Amino acid sequence: MFIANILLGLTCVIAFFLGLFIIISNPRKSENRVLASFIFAICIWLLSNLVTNLSADPGQALFFARTTFIGPILLSYLFYVFVRVFIATEKNTPWYLFLVSIPALLLLSITFTKLNVESISAYGANTKVGVAYTLLIPVILTYITFGLMSLIRFYKRSSDSVKKVQIRYIFAGAVAAIVPGLIINGILPVFGNYAANLYGPNAVIFLAIFMSIAIVKHRLLDIRLIVARSLTYALLLAVVVIFYGIIIFGIGSKILPSSQLNLFERLFYVTFAILMALSYQPLKKFFDKITNKFFFQDVYNTQEVLDNVSSVIVGSVDPHKIQRGALNALSTALRPTFMSFLLFTAGDKLIKGDVVGQQWNMHNPKILQAALKKSGKKFIIYDEPDEHNEKLREILRIEEISLVAPLVTKDETIGYLLLGPKKSGNIYNTQDIGLLNIATNEMAVALQNAQRFDEIQAFALTMQEKVTEATRELKTSNRKLIALDEAKDEFISMASHQLRTPLTSIKGYLSMLSDGDMGKLSPAQMKAVQEAFGSSQRMVFLIADFLNVSRIKTGKFVIEPSKIDLSVVVGEELSQLKEMFESKNLKLSYEPPHDLPQVMLDDNKMRQVMMNMIDNAIYYTPVGGSINVQLYKTDSELIFKVVDNGIGVSKAEQHKLFTKFFRASNAKKARPDGTGLGLFMAQKIVVEQGGAIIFESTENKGSTFGFRFPLSKIRA
Repeated sequence: MFIANILLGLTCVIAFFLGLFIIISNPRKSENRVLASFIFAICIWLLSNLVTNLSADPGQALFFARTTFIGPILLSYLFYVFVRVFIATEKNTPWYLFLVSIPALLLLSITFTKLNVESISAYGANTKVGVAYTLLIPVILTYITFGLMSLIRFYKRSSDSVKKVQIRYIFAGAVAAIVPGLIINGILPVFGNYAANLYGPNAVIFLAIFMSIAIVKHRLLDIRLIVARSLTYALLLAVVVIFYGIIIFGIGSKILPSSQLNLFERLFYVTFAILMALSYQPLKKFFDKITNKFFFQDVYNTQEVLDNVSSVIVGSVDPHKIQRGALNALSTALRPTFMSFLLFTAGDKLIKGDVVGQQWNMHNPKILQAALKKSGKKFIIYDEPDEHNEKLREILRIEEISLVAPLVTKDETIGYLLLGPKKSGNIYNTQDIGLLNIATNEMAVALQNAQRFDEIQAFALTMQEKVTEATRELKTSNRKLIALDEAKDEFISMASHQLRTPLTSIKGYLSMLSDGDMGKLSPAQMKAVQEAFGSSQRMVFLIADFLNVSRIKTGKFVIEPSKIDLSVVVGEELSQLKEMFESKNLKLSYEPPHDLPQVMLDDNKMRQVMMNMIDNAIYYTPVGGSINVQLYKTDSELIFKVVDNGIGVSKAEQHKLFTKFFRASNAKKARPDGTGLGLFMAQKIVVEQGGAIIFESTENKGSTFGFRFPLSKIRA
């Protein structure tokens, strides 16, 4: 009796706090209200049994014994109502619920009559039940049977995997509670057996626990921890009390005399107290193991899982390696039926990534993509859909998705992580959401980096292909250009050679005419002949430039030094240009040196250089200008300069002046027929003989062109 009363009291306390938790968790939800009422009915039943057992007065015991009639009636009726609310049947109207309550109300109306309990002794002994007690069993069985049948019908036709798991919980609780309760408190008393009557009510707590687990949604499902631990300590306390109560009060009363405690008795109780203390922890571990096996099939260490995910994704730029590694690490902990990535492409289209678990394919990709985009960056949980968005719930049901975790970086949403229902049938809880919230952030960054790396690699590959193709085209074009250049050089060389012969003849005849070998010429005729001779001479120099350029290209450019007197060469060249100076009214100043030694230089090529520099000065100096030609030596050098006050060369163009075919912009305007070869060849000729070009110029103020040779290199 003592142990039974303790168990009744403990079970009553557990039921009370469980019902309180259920109603506080969500008082507006009809399922919670009905379940809380069911659990409080358990408290009434247990409390009435406990008070009956503790009542020393037969009258009080009779009163409370009759109140025990209320508990089973309310429990069975409320179980049926809970099932109807749980499966959300259309017949859950107030009139329908009142109609089905009539049998319960009729039984409750005779609770405090002899039809219920006729007589009872003190402490609930010698109980004699009435006729109504025999009616209680079919009424309870009817309510329970109809409730279970409704659950079975719903289970068969429903495609809601979560609801099916919840129904399995309710069935497990019903088997654990109703069967022993009916046997102990319903069937055995009918046959006059009341020995186990005190223990039967405790079994109902299992139904309450399993029903609570079934209805509490995702975020509140952690009630399993409270239920499991409560059950652990209840079982532990029951075992300790029963086992040691039997030892102390059973064995102790037989081996110890009934007198005041002596030293031996004290040692006896102290010894067993120590045994109780020592055995508490092993027993606790044993029951923890049992409850964990049932309630915590999905337990894992969050930090360990995150470490596994990080170890896979850190330092990797292979998107498939990141996906597979992360999916394997997470699926080991969360144990979904499947887990898959949906990632955005460059065209803002979702494509399926790697998958672990069972094969999964999208039934309607466009609808799913639109729904996910509309949901934004929040987690989508099938068991907690927006009550105003049943369409989203239906989409998730069709696609068999239980949870959607967005992959969000600092800049954008790059995709989603999709999870199917858990293999255990449990619902994703707070720990799961916390794990995914951290892991998806890391995976999003890693996948974005991998995607950008792939884009860079693809871009580099594309660029390499383009560069290779461009190089191939350039090589082809270059070969063509080389062939064209060679053809051009051959043409220039051939043309130059062909032009030199008639020009030599023209110059010869013009010279004869000028010298009077063919008769005396009038002044006008003489001027025309001299002008033609000067133009022929410039043509000879131009042809020489073309030939030299061609020879440089073909490696046939040869310097042929000989003893020359540069002062004589300069005088001869100036005399040929006398008419040009006079035609532009240019002032020429030149002082021939008297102590200039003979030098070893190429006569023809040096004439070409000096003629080009003087000729340029004449062309680019305006009418009435002045030109100063200088030829002198220092202790170590021989120097030649042509100084004019002509148009000059802009500072921006001076660095290009001695390149092939280049002409300054103002020079093109002053002399459109130039070739841009004169200065290029002048530099080549001077440098090839060990000299250096002299050049100074200021735009619109004039220029200085010339060369210098070290005397040590050219002395004859």
